[in-house]
Amino acid sequence: MNLNILNEFRHAVYLCFTRAQDALFNVGDALLTEKAAHSFAELSLSPFFARRWPSLYAAFKDGRIDRAALRQVFARYVSRPLSGHWLVVGVDTTNIARPESPTAEDRTYLYVHNLPQCTAPVTVGWSFSTVVALPETPSSWTYILDNLRVPSSETASAVAAAQLTGLAPLLCVRMLVTADRHYGSATFVRATMDVECDKLLRIPSNRVLYYPAPARTGRPGAPRKDGARFQCNDPSTQGTPTATWRGQDEQGHRISVTAWAGLHFKRCRPVSVTVMRVERDGASGKKRDPHTSWFVWIGKEPLPLSEVWPTYRLRYSEEHGYRFDKQDLLWLDPHLRTPEQFQRWTDVVAFVHNELVLACAQAEARRQPWEASTRPATPRQVRRAMGTILMQLGTPAQLPQLRGKSAGRPKGARVTPAPRYSVIRKTKHATNKREKRRMAVQNRGRQRVDFLRFERLV
Repeated sequence: MNLNILNEFRHAVYLCFTRAQDALFNVGDALLTEKAAHSFAELSLSPFFARRWPSLYAAFKDGRIDRAALRQVFARYVSRPLSGHWLVVGVDTTNIARPESPTAEDRTYLYVHNLPQCTAPVTVGWSFSTVVALPETPSSWTYILDNLRVPSSETASAVAAAQLTGLAPLLCVRMLVTADRHYGSATFVRATMDVECDKLLRIPSNRVLYYPAPARTGRPGAPRKDGARFQCNDPSTQGTPTATWRGQDEQGHRISVTAWAGLHFKRCRPVSVTVMRVERDGASGKKRDPHTSWFVWIGKEPLPLSEVWPTYRLRYSEEHGYRFDKQDLLWLDPHLRTPEQFQRWTDVVAFVHNELVLACAQAEARRQPWEASTRPATPRQVRRAMGTILMQLGTPAQLPQLRGKSAGRPKGARVTPAPRYSVIRKTKHATNKREKRRMAVQNRGRQRVDFLRFERLV
């Protein structure tokens, strides 16, 4: 069993922990091996955690992680595709609900998916933007390249664009980015137009794009900036397709793909996109699995129409990776007070997740009697064997130094309660002239009221 790559990865990550690195690394080893833990505090029962349970919280309060160096380590050890192939990358966001944590700063209102219609689909908490390398077949074996919290002052599209901008120079291959409808907008396309990657983005069925502007007529006035209108759910505006393809999906159901090349977003005219419509007979017809889906392709080379749906389908692996991180790796469980502390915990979870991916080829999966041996191994099954591997590898972390019993809080010391923070409601930015005029009138009205109040005071 060759564990050199896994050992090098562990030592490289250890160097990224710049403060309380021994405690942080012990937490990672405990999370990697203590499969019986159902809460954050139970990680201290692991034989690989050489400290007492208060050190769990102290590690994330006092610790520091060099995130730029950690991103470089993750990018260095990602599995490279074959020559001439893309590294398929998925971009998405997930919620960390904290509805009853008033001492947690920078919480925002978050949308909750898959709730009954009678329930308000809103919660309060933090949102994290994740960039992962997707496996060749849909599964939980995603490799996390970056996982960053979305602050209230930013949008998920802006954070994802910044992540891709930082990752592109670190990877030796060209990325193919797949993302859901939230990213199929002019805002995200404009923010990533200088990133060296190709993009396959899903767009809403009511999205409007435009053909190239016609030639100048020589008449007075400004020339037209956009051509004919193209609306996805209006066949009368679509014109003649550039290419079509018909075939079958992996289950034998009929599938057809139609493409229109040379279009652009109105707020991102320099970028030419290809709009593609995918019609699947095997879809359930529900909101999350419609018969007709729309995509845009942005890349140096055209994407074969037969590869549109199989390529986008790889993005579903990110959902499986989220479920494994939240259910098995206890991503949701620690109620750490500050978003900076939870960001450090998120980086440790990403480190453990990637460690399992690197150990998949070396570890012998341990299956329960009711688990089929003919199916590929899962991260949960590989995790059961990691204790034996860590015994062979050892740890770069140093043993803790005994310092005796703490003196405790001095007598008469006043206990200051933790500050409370209100939930931040994100405001929607103006996207058209009418909305901008309306907001300008409202601002002028507020300024007039403030001026009158000031005059009365004077």
